[in-house]
Amino acid sequence: MRPTPLRRWSRRLAALAFVVIWMFPVYWMLVTALKPRGRILESTPTFLPTHPSLDHFRQAVSGQAFGTYLRNSLMVTAITVVLSVALAFLACAALTLYRFRGRRIIMMAVMAIQMIPGTALLIPQFVVFNRLGMLDTYAGLILAYMASILPFSIWNLRGFFMAMPREVFESARVEGAGEWQIMRHITLPLAAPGIISTSVFAFIHSWNDYVIAYTFMKNQAHYTLPVWLASFSTPQGVDVGAQMAASILFALPVIVFFLVVQRRIAGGDLAGAIK
Repeated sequence: MRPTPLRRWSRRLAALAFVVIWMFPVYWMLVTALKPRGRILESTPTFLPTHPSLDHFRQAVSGQAFGTYLRNSLMVTAITVVLSVALAFLACAALTLYRFRGRRIIMMAVMAIQMIPGTALLIPQFVVFNRLGMLDTYAGLILAYMASILPFSIWNLRGFFMAMPREVFESARVEGAGEWQIMRHITLPLAAPGIISTSVFAFIHSWNDYVIAYTFMKNQAHYTLPVWLASFSTPQGVDVGAQMAASILFALPVIVFFLVVQRRIAGGDLAGAIK
């Protein structure tokens, strides 16, 4: 049954209202960042900056702190995403495509670990990494991120592996393909949508983390961008304009990364995986 014109317009208006409500905080953040310092805390808010200025953006990126923290965040996030997705892919391939003793126990353990709040693991991780001498190191920070990202990544990829047609693998084996050839030419293309969605989750999780980075890193030169973003709030007050400008700059890499991977899906890069 085709929807009536009234129902179609109702859905469109509801979708438009949802987009406006969701985008308004982002718009207000941008407007605040463009306002001159004396116009931000006016009693009567203005929804359009009458005299837009980039002074807050210049203040946010001035000095060496922004460049150092940006480099740290990019390095830690990139390594975390690559290692988490690679290990999750191999784990899902072993747990779903092959049968061995203890497979169900491993999956239940992964699910149980995923249900533990990340903050509950913070103190045990701190104690273990302190004894191993891995505090204030990028390797320790990456391992801490992977400990919270891997369980979800495995469960997220597991659904894609479970939906793969087993006939494709059997046909490949009949044709003489080895296990690594099957993994590279069949399993990897079929799992590509799950890999991309998992990489987006891993990127956002590691990029946005503040608690672990602030707790594990003692040297300020090793801080990441979330810690830098919190530095605009001090006991003396909050530099609202600079913090809003810094928030815009902080969100840009996530938006760019999402647009890049979205284009790869929409562009048909996964076409021909079954073939």
